[in-house]
Amino acid sequence: MSTVSTKPYLIRAIWEWCVDQGFTPYVATLVDAQTRVPPGYARDGQIVLNLSPDATGQLQIANDFITFQARFGGVAHSLVVPIANVIAVYARENGQGMAFETEISGEEAGVDADERPGEMPDVVEDMADAAAAAKAEAPSGDEPPRRPRPSHLTVVK
Repeated sequence: MSTVSTKPYLIRAIWEWCVDQGFTPYVATLVDAQTRVPPGYARDGQIVLNLSPDATGQLQIANDFITFQARFGGVAHSLVVPIANVIAVYARENGQGMAFETEISGEEAGVDADERPGEMPDVVEDMADAAAAAKAEAPSGDEPPRRPRPSHLTVVK
């Protein structure tokens, strides 16, 4: 009997922790032939996706794939990400989360063939450093808070 990887369980746990804490869960993933994401949004064979309940529809984190619907440039897309391609899952606000070893070879992921499989590509930044840099670049408290977007729901009597 083969055992299922712990990776999908850890991804679900960190996603749930992020949502419970009010953080925005992000997932960094390699893009290959098995990954279905909108064309033109991946960079260097990778993409970072917002998995918050507000940004996704019909999110399912199964043992083999993460599937959901999201809008890119105002157009709805169905996305499919193999669990094996997930590089990291983390909170956008503070960078806390977990990074994973890749389970696919560099040639399959669209990265340089001389990179050894199972190693993190050089283009992946340390998530905590990226979050700290984003926080430092955030506008100061001098600006008035942004007005919330109006609801798209209609009251029916």
